[in-house]
Amino acid sequence: MFVVSCLKLYDVCIQFCVFLMRLFKRNEIESSSASVYTRFMHIVFLKICIYVFLKTSFRLTGQLEGSHSDVPDACFIRAPAGAAKVLRCEVADALSCLMVTGSEELLSRVIRVKVEHGAAFNFPVTVVVPFQARHRSSYRDVAVKIIDEDKRVSYIAPIATEGVYGGQRGSFAEVKVYSVGLFAVVSCLKQENYTIPRKGLSLKLPMDPRVCLNYLPGSFTAPVIAQTTIQPLDTVLLASVKSRNYAYHSVVSTSPLLYLTHPTSRPLRRPLTVTLPCDTDVLELKHIIYVSQHHINRDLKRFCFYVRFIDTSVKSKEMSNESLVVLGSRDKQWCVMDKVTVRSPQKGLVSFDLMENFDRLLVLRLLSSLRPCHLTCLAEELEESVCCHAVTVVLLRSRDEPRALLVAVVPSRDLSWELHRLRAQGYSDLVETSSEISMREADQLLLRFTGNITCTGKHITFHSQRKNHLLVHLTEVDPFGNYSSPHYKGTAIFYKVTRGQLEWRDDKAVLKDTKLLGDPVCSLSDSLLLWLSEELSEEETALLALSLRLCRSTAQLVRIRAGSGGLSSRAFTILAMWRRGLPAVPNQPKASLLARYLAKIGRPDLARELKCFNPALILLL
Repeated sequence: MFVVSCLKLYDVCIQFCVFLMRLFKRNEIESSSASVYTRFMHIVFLKICIYVFLKTSFRLTGQLEGSHSDVPDACFIRAPAGAAKVLRCEVADALSCLMVTGSEELLSRVIRVKVEHGAAFNFPVTVVVPFQARHRSSYRDVAVKIIDEDKRVSYIAPIATEGVYGGQRGSFAEVKVYSVGLFAVVSCLKQENYTIPRKGLSLKLPMDPRVCLNYLPGSFTAPVIAQTTIQPLDTVLLASVKSRNYAYHSVVSTSPLLYLTHPTSRPLRRPLTVTLPCDTDVLELKHIIYVSQHHINRDLKRFCFYVRFIDTSVKSKEMSNESLVVLGSRDKQWCVMDKVTVRSPQKGLVSFDLMENFDRLLVLRLLSSLRPCHLTCLAEELEESVCCHAVTVVLLRSRDEPRALLVAVVPSRDLSWELHRLRAQGYSDLVETSSEISMREADQLLLRFTGNITCTGKHITFHSQRKNHLLVHLTEVDPFGNYSSPHYKGTAIFYKVTRGQLEWRDDKAVLKDTKLLGDPVCSLSDSLLLWLSEELSEEETALLALSLRLCRSTAQLVRIRAGSGGLSSRAFTILAMWRRGLPAVPNQPKASLLARYLAKIGRPDLARELKCFNPALILLL
């Protein structure tokens, strides 16, 4: 429940003004010969207090019970006196999936400010929204996104991003607005708007001075307005894309993705010189050489000589033009610009001339030539992957409240650290984790339970720069159900919904069509594994660990996680780690595979009982 409290500062001003008036009259009676200067100062001070009384502001602060966000649950509003009676403020995080588009990232809660129906209100007002940015970059900027009551979208650069509000110093976005609606702080790519005169222009972009655009005199017949945006592509992203397709192994590095917007009605009359950073990653180049030579010849002497020869060539100041390829996109279609000559004016920089308008530009540094189809596919995958995040869904139970279940969507790279932090907060050591899932900003995971279990929470929205936690309370549909029945056992099923599949309907974000739900992205059930872990002896657990062929690092992780929890805890951890290591193949017969391992270690009875479970639940194990 959202609690709104109003602090009316003008009451204090009224009392202070009355006190000054009484003091002024007393001085006038007791000392008729008071100096003119003293009387003048009293009058000036009284006028200042009256002005403060007329222009004073109030604050609306709110708190959301059961919040799992690092951002304070508060919104501060400065407005003329009397506004506290007609303004209302509430949290609208259910609409956070509709507050971001493109490459935007949500940094705050979604706040709805509205005026009571029929009430007269004078604008402007100052709205202060707290936010928290986990990752800052010179390529990104902070803005307040506003969606008014007519669903019109506007962006306002905050007056200030740091300050002290509510007795707390932190990041606060302060804006002055002339309408009310939904407010949220977002991180978006910086856009550089500039005018190109007829005499030409040489521009170094402020977000990355290495990127330079040189327009020659007469490039356009009349002054035009253009816009530029830079999307950085780091080496981790490139390595992730290369790991999915061996055809890209010869790509050494890439330049940032450059977005250019020119008027389509005015073509370029003279060449546009573009300079982009595209440095050589020596370590990546050595790795490519190692992989290539390993596939060609395993002779160690030839390999060492080959690496030594290439290593010296890498340290040269220039690479040949054949190792640099320029790709351009127009109307969402990437193409290789073969006729463009690429130069390397200095180490780490490349430049080329354009005679046509392109929406996006990208430079690739190659060790060997690639087919044009592979180059265009690589550009598409890089553009698609830059907004995707590898996450893991985690289920944890509270030690103090067994019926409370925490659903957390954690970046896979921070999984170990996040699990350690959650355990320190009092959650159980038995952790249920999913396989790795790819999610974009504002994608949702719909939560469904099967069996005899239902819950309060229904969905969780992913935001890369916010804490994605959902606390659900589990209840039994039939408290007198048969505990030994397979129909009684519950399974948590998650369906991924993209923000394109959601629409704004009746002030809610709802799925456009339930048929778009598709197959579950991950399904988690620990009840079956817990039952198996209690049925296995110590010798059978050791044999099962050998049969499952767990690698050495996984076995060490099992010992660390199980700790001194006993035999059943160690068996459950072994089964959970085995399930997590399976490939993410839809409808994979995991139960049949596990039954085969159980029969192999001498427990065919457990294998038969496992096969008797509901097939729908077995597929979702």
